Amino acid sequence: MKATDALHSARRAAARSIGVFFRDVGHGLLEVSHNTLALLGLAVVAGVIFAAGRADIRHQAEVMALEWLQTRHEVRAEDKGDMLVALGDVDAVSRATAVDPKDLPRQQAAVATWISRRYKVAPEPISRLVQEAWAVGSKAGLDPTLILAIMAVESSFNPFAQSPVGAQGLMQVMTRVHDDKYTAFGGNHAAFDPISNLRVGVQVLRECIARAGSLRDGLRFYVGAALIESDGGYVNRVLAEQTFMRSVADGKGVPVTASNFVPAAPRGAAAPAAATTHPSTSPTEPDTSAPADQVALLR
Repeated sequence: MKATDALHSARRAAARSIGVFFRDVGHGLLEVSHNTLALLGLAVVAGVIFAAGRADIRHQAEVMALEWLQTRHEVRAEDKGDMLVALGDVDAVSRATAVDPKDLPRQQAAVATWISRRYKVAPEPISRLVQEAWAVGSKAGLDPTLILAIMAVESSFNPFAQSPVGAQGLMQVMTRVHDDKYTAFGGNHAAFDPISNLRVGVQVLRECIARAGSLRDGLRFYVGAALIESDGGYVNRVLAEQTFMRSVADGKGVPVTASNFVPAAPRGAAAPAAATTHPSTSPTEPDTSAPADQVALLR
């Protein structure tokens, strides 16, 4: 009997000891948790205060949050099968080479509209190129209609044009020759960015005119015909196209079918009068009169 009582007493004592142990452990863990959470909260508050005083950290946090939200949005869109939402890019419009022709001054708007109809291209990107030609031409000391006329004759306003000898883009610049000029625009692939190509082309044109000493000879240098007898009518075509655009800018009517094909004059001879119409010839017809192997690397 006494042995049984002793056994029960031992069990009760062990149970009380175990209970006390777990209560103490639980209380200790609770205290540690409270302290840890308090320290974590203080660290978060300190981090927020520190980040609030650093613009670069705030910007990085915003970018990370935006990327995370965009990723989640794309995942949900893909799950729903909405490809356009998944591939959408709200910043795409800021990269577009376009402007509303209504936002241009009268002269520029008139030229942009005429070019759009003549070369069957959208008025918005052409308006942006006209706007740029006026801005860059003012800085370079060149008539903007000359810049636009060169684009018209060289590429018919195709920013992805490439000649057999490697001239590329709107103004058909020899990218491999003038690759140093594209460094400021991020590299040679900028040749297919309309604005970059225009700016590099104007720089090349300025150098050609300065080297040749006159506009006509400078255009011969630009097309690579400085060392051959005939330029295939290139200079006359550019100047005829420029005359049309100047007339349009001055408010005069010029048919969109007016031809810029003028017979090539011998070196040093005065340019013949530009033809006004030529029903059998398209203004966008490429100039194939000069053999490709005669095109120099200056252009």
